[in-house]
Amino acid sequence: MKIYLRRFTCLLLLGILTFVISSACSINVDRGVTNSKQSTEDCRVVQHMMGKTCIPRNPQRVITLRPEHLANSLALSIEPVASAFIEDFPFPKDIQSKVDKIESVGDLNNPNLEKILRLNPDLIISNSRLKGIYKQLSQIAPTVVLNIPFPPPSWKEQLTSLAQILEKEDVSQQLIDDYWQRVEKLKQALGSRRNQIEVSVANTSSEHGIWVYGEKHYVGEVLSDIGLQRPSAQKGDFFYIENISKEKMSDIDGDVLFFVTFGRKQDKETLNKLINNPLWQKLQVVQNKQVYFVDGYWHDAGSISAINAILDDLFKYLVNT
Repeated sequence: MKIYLRRFTCLLLLGILTFVISSACSINVDRGVTNSKQSTEDCRVVQHMMGKTCIPRNPQRVITLRPEHLANSLALSIEPVASAFIEDFPFPKDIQSKVDKIESVGDLNNPNLEKILRLNPDLIISNSRLKGIYKQLSQIAPTVVLNIPFPPPSWKEQLTSLAQILEKEDVSQQLIDDYWQRVEKLKQALGSRRNQIEVSVANTSSEHGIWVYGEKHYVGEVLSDIGLQRPSAQKGDFFYIENISKEKMSDIDGDVLFFVTFGRKQDKETLNKLINNPLWQKLQVVQNKQVYFVDGYWHDAGSISAINAILDDLFKYLVNT
């Protein structure tokens, strides 16, 4: 009798345990099916540098945390509700007229998380500079982190990567095709001159003195696509060089000089001091009156709108002047 009771008790416990395990497995399977349906119906799984994230298929409240991503989103027909910007710098002219309705969530190096939360985004487009706050951002909304090392990827690559996230690949391809058409038109307008003109691109700021821009910079990429030449000091696989001494000012000389101006009061004062320096006056490009002052989008040229604005300037000063 005791043996029978023991066997009955063991069988009963085994049955209960089997039922519990089966129920747990059933729950897990159901959850897996639900997540799978959600991935294919309500959102789309994308791979990015911090892992995988299921993002809305048609996001309505996008927040970008780099000005280039804002400009590229607008070019792709997506209007973010907010963006991070470069603190204390005026908006580049290529996007000035498009940001009136777009709120600021602070500096691109230190965005305001509380404000981002209050704006109730359904997608946050972040970047590798902010990977330290990825966890906090992803708790607010689905967050995609695009890899922007230094030097950054080409503007074409950045536009294509963002378009893949926003399912706007056809739009980005059309924008790039249009770019190549404009480049070809400029090449034809310049003719054989483009093989001889040395185009210098430089800048000065109150913090970093005189800059020159290399072939790795977005501007260098455009000039290379056109086939324009560069001064010897600006040839090479570098993005830009800061703090060039005034004694080496000849590094910014060329047949044509595009000089980038940021528009801040302190930068204007620095530029005025530079222009009044006797070494500036000795530059061949200055004596030939071939210096053209251009807006900050030449520096922050990681978006298609900035690239098109640069092409506008090249047409204006190299062809129409």
